[in-house]
Amino acid sequence: MISALNSALNDIFGAMKLRRVWIALAHEDIGDQHRRTTLGPLWLLVNYLAFVGTFVFVFQPAGKDAAGYSAYVAIGLMVWFYLMEIISLSVPLFRRERSFIEGTTLPLFVYVMRLTMQSAIRAGYAVAGCIVILLLSGSDMTPAWLWSGAGLLLILLATPGIVTVFAFAGAFFPDSEFIIGNMMRVGMFFTPVFWVYSGQGGIQKYAHHWNPFSYFLDIARVPILTGEFPAHAFTVTSTVSICMWAMALLLLGRYRRQIVFMI
Repeated sequence: MISALNSALNDIFGAMKLRRVWIALAHEDIGDQHRRTTLGPLWLLVNYLAFVGTFVFVFQPAGKDAAGYSAYVAIGLMVWFYLMEIISLSVPLFRRERSFIEGTTLPLFVYVMRLTMQSAIRAGYAVAGCIVILLLSGSDMTPAWLWSGAGLLLILLATPGIVTVFAFAGAFFPDSEFIIGNMMRVGMFFTPVFWVYSGQGGIQKYAHHWNPFSYFLDIARVPILTGEFPAHAFTVTSTVSICMWAMALLLLGRYRRQIVFMI
């Protein structure tokens, strides 16, 4: 166990020393995805605003405050799209990076941080759009917003651990790419992204209380919407994050040298 931990930490520290490499690769990926387009990466902002507008227009409950629901959906979609992206793209990560893994001696964690950086850049456009929607909807900028910022930071810190776990899952079980992809698409409807839980029973009660994604949304959404500190949500997300990092260290330490034979 100690040797596996040391091996994982050596790989992580080695990747951190090469941060210019994965930062440059991530920026190159973003640029390549929008090469020759008129708006470039600004399409990420346009796509986010279009989704928020569509969901607010279609799903706004009757009698609900339009401005408040716009803020609710804007924050929910911002966090959900980020989580859905990092999980969905993590599963085929090592197979997608196969040529680099086989042809270079870069630490395996470099590819994890490459995807983390990519997703963080894309999420930055959504964050900018979300702030604009919040201000236009009349949300007052209060000190409680700092708790929301802390929630987003917690999600960002958890990302490399989440990416590592799902990347190894994809390497071990190739079918998991399709299983997890379908689960994430269905999971959006079982997570209070655009529907509001207000104490009702049935499936929504269980989808809210037993769905870990609900708490990831709450740590970013509750402080802005209510001005309160969501202590329970922070506890749950912190616990999930620590568990994901523990699994990531174990997998990285034990299997990072064998991954080339699995892909």
